[in-house]
Amino acid sequence: MGKTITILALFLVIVLNVQTSFVVAETKVYVVYLGEKEHDNPDSVTESHHQMLWPILGSKKDAHDSIVYSYRHGFSGFAAKLTESQAQQISELPEVVQVIPNTLYEMTTTRTWEYLGISPANSNSLLQKANMGSQVIVGVIDTGVWPESEMFNDKGYGPIPSRWKGGCESGEIFNGSVHCNKKLIGAKYFIDANVADFGVLNKTVNPDYLSPRDFEGHGTHVASTIGGSFLPNVNYLGLGRGTARGGAPGVHIAIYKACWIQRGCSGADVLKAIDEAIHDGVDILSLSLQTSVPLFPETDMRSLASVGAFHAVAKGIPVVAAAGNAGPTAQTICNVAPWILTVAATTQDRSFPTAITLGNNITILGQAIFAGPELGFVGLTYPERPLSGDCEKLSANPSSAMEGKVVLCFTANEPSNAALTAVRNAGGLGLIMARNPTHLLTPTRAFPYVSVDFELGTDILFYIRSTRSPIVNIQASRTLIGRSVATKVATFSSRGPNSVSPAILKPDIAAPGVNILAAISPNSSLSDGGFAMMSGTSMATPVVSGVVVLLKSLHPDWSPAAIKSAIVTTAWKTDPSGEPIFADGSSRKLADPFDYGGGLINAEKAVKPGLIYDMNTNDYILYLCSVDYSDISISRVLGKTTVCPNPKPSVLDLNLPSITIPNLRDEVTFTRTVTNVGPVNSVYKVVIDPPTGVNVAVTPTELVFDSTTTKLSYTVRVSTTHKVNTGYYFGSLAWTDNIHNVAIPISVRTQILQRYFDEN
Repeated sequence: MGKTITILALFLVIVLNVQTSFVVAETKVYVVYLGEKEHDNPDSVTESHHQMLWPILGSKKDAHDSIVYSYRHGFSGFAAKLTESQAQQISELPEVVQVIPNTLYEMTTTRTWEYLGISPANSNSLLQKANMGSQVIVGVIDTGVWPESEMFNDKGYGPIPSRWKGGCESGEIFNGSVHCNKKLIGAKYFIDANVADFGVLNKTVNPDYLSPRDFEGHGTHVASTIGGSFLPNVNYLGLGRGTARGGAPGVHIAIYKACWIQRGCSGADVLKAIDEAIHDGVDILSLSLQTSVPLFPETDMRSLASVGAFHAVAKGIPVVAAAGNAGPTAQTICNVAPWILTVAATTQDRSFPTAITLGNNITILGQAIFAGPELGFVGLTYPERPLSGDCEKLSANPSSAMEGKVVLCFTANEPSNAALTAVRNAGGLGLIMARNPTHLLTPTRAFPYVSVDFELGTDILFYIRSTRSPIVNIQASRTLIGRSVATKVATFSSRGPNSVSPAILKPDIAAPGVNILAAISPNSSLSDGGFAMMSGTSMATPVVSGVVVLLKSLHPDWSPAAIKSAIVTTAWKTDPSGEPIFADGSSRKLADPFDYGGGLINAEKAVKPGLIYDMNTNDYILYLCSVDYSDISISRVLGKTTVCPNPKPSVLDLNLPSITIPNLRDEVTFTRTVTNVGPVNSVYKVVIDPPTGVNVAVTPTELVFDSTTTKLSYTVRVSTTHKVNTGYYFGSLAWTDNIHNVAIPISVRTQILQRYFDEN
């Protein structure tokens, strides 16, 4: 018996040692980032990657087998399967900027463009002047494309721009030579890093196409919002009827599929997509992707999309990205690098009121996407016991009392379809969900699923409790547009301030992102004739990308920073009809810069901003110096020797179209520089709306431009009268020539207590 135990113990020791060795030797994908490439020949760049890895892995074959991607166009680096110790070894090589663990990114219309005033009917509109974006190529990094959608037809298109170097890859149910055309000019897919980390795609669990074809429709929706062709008489479940089109219906679209159903978007795949897009010749990149808090420095650990975006912007390619869907909580904003144009989501002047008529003849208006038919008067119930009307408990406690009735429930959480499923499964006829104000609606055909706020939900509850046999009638939803519908920053839209660099205002701009009607894959459960309404900052991002396409068409020489400045400084602070913009969330308040950045995008004004706050790579270098990147690290990123100035520059001097001071203690002074892109002989005067308790002085107070003076700088001096720590206060600084009003937001928080500790 003792001998048996000894043998068993020895066996366990061997097994545990083997298991331990496997854990130690486990590989995962790391991105080895080398900064600007040293060779123009892509093959030479790839060979240098193999040579770097060879000594560490032991053989050229092992190095070749380990590398997942070689980044060799927009910048230099590679993704490779490495152990933790191998990654550490490589990170110590002098030519390596950073070794970055692979991370996952998440994916975050018939009315939008008329709401924003971008109409094809006006011959003097931005849309017509830009020829609908016909000479511009936009790259979309997302879940792919459903090429058969009529929104990607190329009727009336001229030849593909001769500078285009990309192509269309074939794959599962996607023939590159058939499914691409003069509109859809590029289609590639990237999954190698995803497979290296998570294994081969199990399509029983994760249905998808190993090709650029979009399975669930997110990428199709985004791409068609940017540049979908005109398609008349489109609706969704009978709602939102009108002509569907993208913001730039003449643009050329290149699809880069790096996102996969239920697996998300591998950062290494996204980085390769950006690298290929730079090589292919895109003019703009649109990324409806997000990461979660905590965030990481912009050219440091895990911020792979930001690293790629830096190199794209350095080559003159604007990068538009989503703010994220983690609102309304503060400091949830993502894509925070100053070189990215970050987009928040608003509603538009369209809603879908749904009449709820109670048995006492009182009618309450909820919101739903309910196609009908009208639900005649039926029983209405509120599950008092044992559920206490909690929506989350409906699925765990199905009740026969729900059968044949409409159910009222309350939730403090984001709306969930679990309650909807539970009521349906119990034989219920409809669901009224009382919840915090939000704009996320679940489309339903014959089963009404209506949202109301807590106040209206309580009114319905009082009625139920006041009668023995409560009844309700629910009508089909209607489409309401125009001034009676207020514009709000959506509850889900992520909010500032920026948690990585609080002095960089994020988001930059807001655009409609609620119930956006666009094309989708017919596989989607949301699809109605190949269209769907979707909500998210993912939907707001392509709206801004479409505007950027039009601006790029008219101003091909403008830098990404100039385009961002034009958009931010001309934005609406009210909705287009002049009504205030509120921010939905736990409390309904007036929107501020942490909700919507510069405001709601105003495309027609952005084309002639008057003045712009321009920047180039040298400005971003000074920014990196100001936030303590080392000379060596910056030199590697740029591919040339760079020495930060001494004293270190102030982050407040970055020439952004915004001013954010997160820790005002003593008086601070900084500068901004504006470039005249309006009439040659222009005189601008300053108009200051200071934050409460904050003194803002500008020198000079007048800027005079002529044929020889196109750039002028001004100094801003900021101090406070506050004697205690405060939250943020907001104001603005504008330059006006009585034609243009070039406004930037000001955000200031005082930290008097910190000064006390510094002094004591």
